[in-house]
Amino acid sequence: MKGKSKRKFTAEFKLKVVLEVLKEKDTLAIISKRHELHPNQISDWKKQFLQGAASVFETAGKPPATDHEPEIALLYEQIGRLQMELTFFKKKLKP
Repeated sequence: MKGKSKRKFTAEFKLKVVLEVLKEKDTLAIISKRHELHPNQISDWKKQFLQGAASVFETAGKPPATDHEPEIALLYEQIGRLQMELTFFKKKLKP
């Protein structure tokens, strides 16, 4: 006997539903029936959205945070090796 599979929702769909709730043109019950969702699910998405909304303004004006430290360390290591090879070959080529 097969049970119902769990539905997966994209971030775009969740955003669409939450924005619809925030506009307050329809009630939560109407929106939940329209999208075949439980009202508690929509309320949870709304709460998550509102909690994460502040982070949008925290990062505004700042360059996106990227973690390039491992790449930088590898490049410095490679530079060190190449400099060692260069000095080695310079010594070998001198008469």
